[in-house]
Amino acid sequence: MQPLRGRRLLLGITGGIAAYKAAELARLLVKDGAEVQVVMTRAAEAFIGTMTLQAITGRPVREALFDAQHEAAMGHIELARWAELVIVAPATADFLAHAAAGMAHDLLSTLCLATTAPLVVAPAMNQAMWRHAATQANVALLQSRGVSLLGPDEGAQACGDVGPGRMLEPVEIQRAVRARFADGRLSGRKVLLTAGPTREALDPVRFLGNRSSGKMGFALATALVAEGASVTLVAGPVSLPTPAGVERIDVESALQMREAVFTSVPGTAIFIACAAVADFRPAAAAEQKIKKTSETLALELIRNPDILSEVAALPQRPFCVGFAAETDDVEAYAQAKLRAKRLDMIAANRVGASRGFEVDDNALLVIWEGGQQSLPTQPKSRLAAQLVNLIVDRFDAQTAAENT
Repeated sequence: MQPLRGRRLLLGITGGIAAYKAAELARLLVKDGAEVQVVMTRAAEAFIGTMTLQAITGRPVREALFDAQHEAAMGHIELARWAELVIVAPATADFLAHAAAGMAHDLLSTLCLATTAPLVVAPAMNQAMWRHAATQANVALLQSRGVSLLGPDEGAQACGDVGPGRMLEPVEIQRAVRARFADGRLSGRKVLLTAGPTREALDPVRFLGNRSSGKMGFALATALVAEGASVTLVAGPVSLPTPAGVERIDVESALQMREAVFTSVPGTAIFIACAAVADFRPAAAAEQKIKKTSETLALELIRNPDILSEVAALPQRPFCVGFAAETDDVEAYAQAKLRAKRLDMIAANRVGASRGFEVDDNALLVIWEGGQQSLPTQPKSRLAAQLVNLIVDRFDAQTAAENT
């Protein structure tokens, strides 16, 4: 099976240490049947040789804007018209700045201006460069013009820093490219997904919250898009970029999340409640900052609505998937939640002691009526793809049973 067979992809490589990953990305795209034309910047040549990429793609690597061999036929315009999709991976801070400014100082930036094909960028840079206001402004401007962002990921960096700025793994970029051309198993289906924590205000300064990073939910959004789904992501307060092809709604509190979910749920085929929603909220938030006037402070807390249970109880309900983050007796608690909330599936994991929250890897026990499957510890991006496969399998089986 070659899902990208005959597709014309232009792979731009800029000068960052992650350039070595571009060779693997090119290999995966060629394996999928795509015609891949590599365009490198001069800086990229300091990190990876052209011969490697030429051997993988079977095409000479293009690097010079003023190339006598190609410019007789206006080669840069020819390439801009040839491409069905332009992928820049890695995309450095310098490239993003030039692209946002509309500059055409080399072959790659000129192609990005001259092409009418969609542009996808996979940023890769030091975490401080990624967080810099100038980079964030450039990214926001590019996204407003329709440029799709893939990543960046978080983790250890070549410079020794830890944080956001790592280029997505080639297989994740491959998945996103496939989603643009292939009809997935969820093509034409609407999926509603919640992710991240909620914050319940104590006063204008403080809140009750939890340690959810949103990484699992955002990875699920990417995997769902790769299966062709139309994804609406209701996100609590997290500092993660919006996955390509996803409609995002930002909320803060559990009540705001509930409102967003019930506004979006009509027409939804699958609802995945991945968010860590606060079970309780203060009965009343103080209007002014609470002062330290005594040695103790009593808080009155009231129950938040159970969003997942309410959606599962709708007369015309979607296929409902819940999550259970537990510190002990994971399977027993998950089984109880599956039955009590009348869910179609639940994904459970153990949290605490550097597990589950605020980490890049996770493991899941997935349970449904009459079956279960363990998904071993692995990066959340891979785990999400496996979980989506299980969800679609069960959704298809249930849909087929209801139609017989």
